[in-house]
Amino acid sequence: MKLTIERAALLKALGHVQSVVERRNTIPILSNVRIEAEESGLKLTATDLDLAIVEEVAAVVSVPGAVTAPAHTLHDIVRKIPDGAEIELSFSTEDQRLHLKSGRSKFTLSCLPSSDFPEMSEGAMPHQFALTASELKELMDKTRFAVSTEETRYYLNGIYFHVTDAAPDAEGGASAGPVLRAVATDGHRLARVELPAPDGSRGMPGVIIPRKTVGELRKLIDELDGTIQVALSDTKVRFSFAGATLTSKLIDGTFPDYTRVIPVGNDKELTVDAKLFAEAVDRVSTISTDKTRSVKLALESGRVTLSVMSPDNGTATEEIAVSYEGSAMEIGFNARYLLDILSQITGGVVQVLLADAASPTLMRDAQDGEALYVLMPMRV
Repeated sequence: MKLTIERAALLKALGHVQSVVERRNTIPILSNVRIEAEESGLKLTATDLDLAIVEEVAAVVSVPGAVTAPAHTLHDIVRKIPDGAEIELSFSTEDQRLHLKSGRSKFTLSCLPSSDFPEMSEGAMPHQFALTASELKELMDKTRFAVSTEETRYYLNGIYFHVTDAAPDAEGGASAGPVLRAVATDGHRLARVELPAPDGSRGMPGVIIPRKTVGELRKLIDELDGTIQVALSDTKVRFSFAGATLTSKLIDGTFPDYTRVIPVGNDKELTVDAKLFAEAVDRVSTISTDKTRSVKLALESGRVTLSVMSPDNGTATEEIAVSYEGSAMEIGFNARYLLDILSQITGGVVQVLLADAASPTLMRDAQDGEALYVLMPMRV
């Protein structure tokens, strides 16, 4: 195998694929990236057996072939080569080493046979549809903060995607007809975002896309503006775009009936500038020393008083003007959870619907009917 490639192109592709590779592996081949030189160019593949990424990049191939090399080491080498340089990669069966040359720099890396590299069998993926990069970013960005990290409740360790009919009432969002809905919850907060169901998505099974897959996919499409092809079955999902393909196993579990925790009778409405609210919460929570970082909200007509008490540091209070005409009440929240939700409010004004100090609180962007958040209160 022998090829020549621009440093920038190789670095970008390696940056994508090496991210999937775990730093610690008990199976040596999983620490490697498969390098395939074909007439059409270079193909890089990495996997952790649950997630696989394949990226194609332009290269001048003089001798086709395939080999695997340590992913993180190769990425670090290419990263440290001067920008604008050309890199020559070659592999000889005589010494079983990958040779990298660039200018006066030469590196030799240990290799493992390409034939030992595991293949992720995809099987049939009968459900296929397309999303724009901005649509997929929105579905992930506005929900993934609520994904659980508790391994015991593994079925909450991802985002639940499914197609359903939009509810006819105000709680169902602004969309009419079938919607593609993304939901995440950790038991303390819930995020639900939806958009009109794309062509081909009707009839798809409800699937839970793992947290790691969501993170890797989000990095890959960060600067992408095009269309993403989505294909899925009951067990796997595949995303294809701009010369890259990400294939992942789905979480084998049943996502709970999240509709049961979305309150429908909350009659106390508070509206406030989300940025001012978030800044006030952030300031008063600075004094908190406990893990929960609890903040108490005392609501009265036209204002809310935020307060935090810390046995070690003292107290903090701040009053902000709001639109609220309900009866006076006090309610407590985890400050970090509250800030996570407020950071998703892009329209400027957050609408908060409350019932009492012990019931779930509903929050939404006043200008975005497609996103909805639920936050459980806490005793303060």
